[in-house]
Amino acid sequence: MKKKIIIPIIAVLIAIGTWSFKSDFFEIAKQIEIFTTLFKELNMNYVDETVPAELMDRAIKGMLVGLDPYTVYYNEQDVEQAKINQTGSFTGIGAAVRTQSNKLTIVEPWKDGPADKAGLKAGDEIIKIGDVDLKNFNEDAGELLKGAAGTTVSVSYTRQGKTQNTEIKREAIAIKAVPFYTLIDGNVGYIVLSAFHQKTTFETRTALVALKKQGATSIILDLRGNPGGLLSESINIVNLFVPKGETITTTKSVIAKYNQSYKTSFEPVDTEIPLVVLINGRSASASEIVSGAIQDLDRGVVVGARSFGKGLVQRPKKLTYGTQLKVTISKYYTPSGRCIQAEDYFNRDENGDPVRTTAANYNAFKTKGGRTVYDGGGILPDVELESAAFSPITTALLKDNAIFDFATDYYYKNQQADWNTFKLTDADYAAFLTYLKRNTFSFETQTEVALKEVLKKAEGEGLKNEVEKGYTSLLQDVARAKDKELLDKKAEIASLLTDEIIKRYFYREGLYNYQVAHNPEIKEALALLKDQKKYQNILK
Repeated sequence: MKKKIIIPIIAVLIAIGTWSFKSDFFEIAKQIEIFTTLFKELNMNYVDETVPAELMDRAIKGMLVGLDPYTVYYNEQDVEQAKINQTGSFTGIGAAVRTQSNKLTIVEPWKDGPADKAGLKAGDEIIKIGDVDLKNFNEDAGELLKGAAGTTVSVSYTRQGKTQNTEIKREAIAIKAVPFYTLIDGNVGYIVLSAFHQKTTFETRTALVALKKQGATSIILDLRGNPGGLLSESINIVNLFVPKGETITTTKSVIAKYNQSYKTSFEPVDTEIPLVVLINGRSASASEIVSGAIQDLDRGVVVGARSFGKGLVQRPKKLTYGTQLKVTISKYYTPSGRCIQAEDYFNRDENGDPVRTTAANYNAFKTKGGRTVYDGGGILPDVELESAAFSPITTALLKDNAIFDFATDYYYKNQQADWNTFKLTDADYAAFLTYLKRNTFSFETQTEVALKEVLKKAEGEGLKNEVEKGYTSLLQDVARAKDKELLDKKAEIASLLTDEIIKRYFYREGLYNYQVAHNPEIKEALALLKDQKKYQNILK
C-alpha cells in the first residue's frame, strides 16, 4: 500500500521538477535569442556608429543593477584586481588611487613605496601618464600605471594649482593584512587587521604569538574599516581564539549546494586570553563574521559602532574571454542564528531603494552563554561609542571627499613635527565648517528628496505657485537642521578628520601610533581590559 502511494508521488515530483527545469531553460534560451537579435540589429542599423563592447557593458550593468551591489560583472582588468585582493601582492606604484573626472587622485602613497620615492603625496591629481593625456582618456586610467617590476612610468600631476612631473619606478608590492601590531601599557596586545586575503591567518597568528611572547595578557583586535575578503580566512581568524570544531557561520541559499556550515578546523593559539574586537560602520563581510562569532560565542567583547551589515556571500563564476561574474550565492548567519544583512534588495520602496530593517523589526537571539543579541543589520557592539559611528552626514562627507580635500588643504597650510602632539582644535573644526560652505558641500537628505517630489507633483497639478513659498521655507529649515547636524556629530567627524590629517604627515604607521595613544575606541578597549570585573559582567 505504501509503495502504491509513494511511487506515484515521487513520479509526480520528478515530473514537476523536470517541467520546471525545462520551463526555466526554455525561458532563458528565449530571452537570450531576443537579446542576441536585438543586439545584432542595433549595431547594424543604428544611425550613428556604435561601439559593441560599450553597449554590452552597459547592458550587463543594467541587468545587474536591480539585484544587489555585490553581484557584478568583472572584465579582464577587474579579474586581475580581484586576484590582487585575494593574494595581497601585485606590481605597481605603491599607492591607493581614486579615478574621477578624467584624472587620477593619489589617495595614499605608501611609505617608501615607488610613488612615495617619486615625491607624490595624497591629493596630487595625475593628469598625464606617459604620452597619454587623461583629459581625453575614456578607459580605466589606473591600468596605465601598471607594468613589470623595474620598469618606469612618467607622470604629470597638479598640486595646489601647479603642474609638476616625475618618474615612478614600479616595484613588487605586498599588501599586509596586519600592517601594525604593538604592546600597549606593558601587557595589552594590539593588532590591526585590515584585509582578509590568503596571508591573513599567517600574519595574524604571527602577531598574536609575538605579542604573547612580549608579555601580552589580553588582546585588542582592530577590525575598523576592514571591508572583508575571503570567507575561509574569517573562519581561521576566529579559530585562533576558539576551540577546534566550533561552528562560526552558516550559509543558506535557495540552491542546496550552497547551504553549508563552517567550523574551526585546527587547534587555537589561546582560548582564554581576554579579547576586545573593535568595529565601525566600515567593518563589513568577513569582519562581521569574525566580530559576530566572537560575540555570539561569548569569547570577547565587541566595542565601537554598528558594522556595515552586508550579510551576503559571493562567488566568482568564470565567463568567456577572461571575464567573470561575481554573484551573490547565499546569506550567512552567525553562530546564534542571526542574519546581519542591513538592506533587503529583494524588497524595495517606491523609489526603488532596498528596504532597510528598522529597530522595530529586530529579532532577539541568544549567545552561547545566554546573553541577548539582535539581528537587523550589522553587528551591534556590546559597548557603543559615538566617535566610532557613521551617521548619514558623516557618510555623505566621506562620499563627497570633503574630509579628504580638507586634509589636503590643511597639510599645505600647517606644519606638524610630532604625531604625538597633534590635536584637532575647535578652531580647526570651525575652519572645516567654513571650508564646506566655501566649497559648496552638498548633502541631500531624504526629507529634501521627498520635498522635491512634492513640488514636482504640485507643478504637474498646477499648484506650484500655491505651495512654493512653503516649500522654500521648509528647505531653509532643513538647511538649518543640517548645519546643526554638523555640530551634533562633531565627535565622529573630528575623529575622521584627525586620522586623515595625521596620515598626511606621518603615513599610516604614524596614524597607528597616534591612535594607540589618543583614539577614544582604543582607550575604551584598554580601560575595559584593565577592569576585568566590568569585562566579565558584559559577557554575563
